[in-house]
Amino acid sequence: MVATLAYPLPWLVVRDGAQWRYAFPGWEGTRFTLRWMHSVEKEDWEEWFEVTDDGAIEITGTRFKTFGAGVPASAGKETHLEDGWVVMTGIDRVVDPLAVQAAAAERYRMRYAGHTFALAHDEPPPILTFSILRAPLWQALPALVRPWLS
Repeated sequence: MVATLAYPLPWLVVRDGAQWRYAFPGWEGTRFTLRWMHSVEKEDWEEWFEVTDDGAIEITGTRFKTFGAGVPASAGKETHLEDGWVVMTGIDRVVDPLAVQAAAAERYRMRYAGHTFALAHDEPPPILTFSILRAPLWQALPALVRPWLS
């Protein structure tokens, strides 16, 4: 039992500064989505991420409703329309660590294992860092439990 608590496991960690805000199992193939409202277009935007076999976070795709300032005409291997969304897949670019300024006005949220977790806070908006860290269960436990208590 003690060995289980002390053995370092891979965690998808969401940090607010040095504090572990959330922790989720972060094995190879783990997927999660970030969703927010674009500040100019006022439409939701999603980005999809996956943990690589090297233990890094990779953006795999994105979808959005309208083109606007700073939006690429294409990214990845395929761009197509699907149910009113522009979908870009096959981006497959490492973005680890991933930093996000989670402003309340953009309603940032994270989807992991079928559950949605709020990320945004009131002013000042936190700059959240997503990364894969190896740590023992005892170290991850508070951040592992926190999303389910919010």
